[in-house]
Amino acid sequence: MSLSDVGNLMCLPFDEIQPGQPTKAHEYLIQSAANQLGLEGRNWIPLVVKEIGPDQYQVIGNSFVYAVAVEAELEEVWCIIADDTPETVAITQALAQETQPKTNLSTASREEISVAVDYLLAQPSTPLKGVNSASLVTRLDEAPRKYWKNLQPITKLGCRITAGKKLKALEQVFYLTPEPMPDVVTDRTLLESLTTAQLKAMAKKRDIEGISKLKKSDLVNLLAAA
Repeated sequence: MSLSDVGNLMCLPFDEIQPGQPTKAHEYLIQSAANQLGLEGRNWIPLVVKEIGPDQYQVIGNSFVYAVAVEAELEEVWCIIADDTPETVAITQALAQETQPKTNLSTASREEISVAVDYLLAQPSTPLKGVNSASLVTRLDEAPRKYWKNLQPITKLGCRITAGKKLKALEQVFYLTPEPMPDVVTDRTLLESLTTAQLKAMAKKRDIEGISKLKKSDLVNLLAAA
């Protein structure tokens, strides 16, 4: 393959193509599609492949089509030739709906949070039933999430999200790229999202005395006022 082949639609011998990530489709769906395709059929939805050697390719998208071609025993398949960059692989699998898209909660806009939450609530048998979407979106949008190292603080936002299945459901669509915590924090919302141990460590760094027996609310008041 030459560089000019990238982006082209080409008919390739099937024995030159190696599988990529296996499809999650049920065998029934694969067999049914293969039966309709037949031995002389043409895969009108092409495979997306990258070159891994001379006349050797690997599937990076449309793995269901590859499984159908195996079942139908096709000798040739139509393919789109892609480059082998990680970005191309990622976008190909996203377009083929072979990977679960995720939103960076550390930097997401309110609209991006709203769409992700709406997607989760629309899933069958979601553990988020009973969660108020508008409330959850508002509290996530207003939370100091850019400092979060995990999603655990969501359980303290008062939006009916508890550790367990509900939190794991949010982990399906959100990830974090946290910023370092500032040495001096006076924002009450951020302070209230921290643990008592974290607050005491922060107070100690700021040379605040008599903190050993203070409750979390007292530590928040001290740090917010300092």
